[in-house]
Amino acid sequence: MQHEQPASLPQPDELSAKHCARVSDHIRARIDAAGGQISFAQFMQEALYAPGLGYYTAGATKFGVDGDFITAPEISSVFGRVLARQSAEVLGEIEGGEILEFGAGSGKLAVDMLTALEELGALPDSYQILEVSADLQERQKQRMQAQIPQLADRVQWISDLPRDFEGVIIANEVLDALPVERFVRRGSGVSQLCVSLEAERFVWTERAAPELLESAVIAIEAEIGRTLENGYTSEVSLAAPRWIDALANSLRRGAVFLFDYGVSQREYYATDRTEGWLRCHFRHHAHNNALIYAGIQDLTAWVDFSSIAGAAVSNGFDLLGYQTQSQFLMGGGLEIEMQGFTELPLPRQLELSGQIKTLTLPGEMGENFKCIALGRGAMDTPSTFHLADRTQVL
Repeated sequence: MQHEQPASLPQPDELSAKHCARVSDHIRARIDAAGGQISFAQFMQEALYAPGLGYYTAGATKFGVDGDFITAPEISSVFGRVLARQSAEVLGEIEGGEILEFGAGSGKLAVDMLTALEELGALPDSYQILEVSADLQERQKQRMQAQIPQLADRVQWISDLPRDFEGVIIANEVLDALPVERFVRRGSGVSQLCVSLEAERFVWTERAAPELLESAVIAIEAEIGRTLENGYTSEVSLAAPRWIDALANSLRRGAVFLFDYGVSQREYYATDRTEGWLRCHFRHHAHNNALIYAGIQDLTAWVDFSSIAGAAVSNGFDLLGYQTQSQFLMGGGLEIEMQGFTELPLPRQLELSGQIKTLTLPGEMGENFKCIALGRGAMDTPSTFHLADRTQVL
């Protein structure tokens, strides 16, 4: 089983094509070493995170108009400023609290948050960034020095989660990049979707699902109250609960804000989602062929937020709230950030208005993107969830 390249996709430039060839050779070697096939989760891990080769570890532009996709912080500083307001509430409860951001991308969110926190008189003792890419680390450092030189010494880059952390942990579009297992229900059994080689091309193959994957699918079916239909294909993230467990072992007191595109478990495994939620992004083109452009396209899967909430509660977190990105912004301080809008020059009004629409409208990022907040240590519920909270759907 294989899929052709969508006709609408642009061709990679010469440099990208050479890098793709190197990554593909690396994955072919992994497949050969494994006896002819690897799980899709292994393929995704290598394509995204192979040291020096993977999409997130090699030096290439990924964010913004020159990359493959655009994130909320890149669209407008309003996102980071509202998040700063909510973070300031948490920091106000913790003496000496810090902020930790996973995968800071271009560094724009960190710049926007630190700028706003300085204005609010709520700067953390330190702003830590856990970044797997040395190239992105360097770009982030350059941005800090150029845009907030007076605050740059508060920023620290770390390679592992700290112990006994107190403060705010932020992860924007991190969960969707965790490797997922793909599976297909075959009658009374479950098959694991794998990747093999056919004339040096990557192709889909199947094998009986290992016990951990089969158990996960059966548990999902128990939760949603139905056995998935024959041929039903989807994903399950076995890595996400482990990631939540690592957060629980790191955070002693504070709050976690997780942003990503995703839905509840019942929506994730709805009867009409028979092909799953796997998506690929290349030069701002979204498509479904995960087996091409290895190492030069982003591979993502929408997030099952019910499983995230379940893993969090199992690890001793309090579920502080769950809402859409639009609700987070409107309840978290968007109105305050828009004060003085009518006094701006008309071109700036039009620009800012367009940015806010992209962040909040249902047809844009407003509904598909969600925020789930987790707490530890008897934390107050962030004020944004006073406006709207959808935890009942999880």
